[in-house]
Amino acid sequence: MKKNILIIGLSVILTSSLMAKEKIVVFHAGSLAVPFAQIEKEFEKKYPQYDVQREASGSRAAARKISDIHRKADVMASADYKVIDNLLIPRHAKFNAQFATNEMVLAYTSKAKYSDEINSNNWTEIFLRDGVKVGHSNPNMDPCGYRSMLVTKLAEKYYKSENLFEKLFGYGESYKVGEENHKKVIIRPKETDLLGLIEVNAYDYLYIYKSVAQQHGLKYISLPKEISLKDNEFKDFYKTVSFKINGKKPGEFITKKGAPMVYGITIAQNKKSPVNEKGAVTFVNFVLSAQGQKIMTQNGQGVINPTIISGDASIIGR
Repeated sequence: MKKNILIIGLSVILTSSLMAKEKIVVFHAGSLAVPFAQIEKEFEKKYPQYDVQREASGSRAAARKISDIHRKADVMASADYKVIDNLLIPRHAKFNAQFATNEMVLAYTSKAKYSDEINSNNWTEIFLRDGVKVGHSNPNMDPCGYRSMLVTKLAEKYYKSENLFEKLFGYGESYKVGEENHKKVIIRPKETDLLGLIEVNAYDYLYIYKSVAQQHGLKYISLPKEISLKDNEFKDFYKTVSFKINGKKPGEFITKKGAPMVYGITIAQNKKSPVNEKGAVTFVNFVLSAQGQKIMTQNGQGVINPTIISGDASIIGR
């Protein structure tokens, strides 16, 4: 009897301990799923009073959950820092911390058509061959989607491949559901939604971030710096191409110009869903710390050190 009472007592204590943990809700880009899972583990080890609850999606979709649907979130991390500027600041966030970098590559498996001959010089020609199908995420929901458009437009110029963009995608200056060239293209909301499909050979090549390709063990073609959106040295060439995506309101558009890839992180501000400010500050500072940056680099991403911060970052002491 005493043993049963002891077990019940321990169960109550453990349950109370778990219930006492403070939740930190983190919305983040799909491409941050692997490093943020590791950051969550190390963060909770260091700060056991917190329970980090992550939700991955396209960065623009994540921002709209906060701005449009008013869902509860404490932290938002985007694969394009400009998503935070365009959709959250000033009403739903006060600052924007640029903390990581990446680059675009073309991922594939050994089952892809012409996988034994494709390289960084001939991929544009192979992509246009009959039967070859490519994948990209939705440009209106995910930065990887519109970066896929920008990379293809830059490739058209760099390789002097006439009308590559039109021949491959069939889009005009923006993307609408139903306009895609189904014989050549497969689209999903975010880039990580396409990973399972490439593994089962539903299509051949995927526009993806280098870090994600490495994390999932995919073969990939590295692109010249002039088109990979990696190098600040080529920022002037990058901005010679653009693509329109949906704006804040129906019928409005935002013109995305080519630019080096930079990730941003912020703390959400939403009156309807009060933010766990202390927990959010602690989490963001951990991401920006040496330990957080180490996890990012171990997962194939570059880091920005010192972090570039715009807006009022006094909340995080920077």
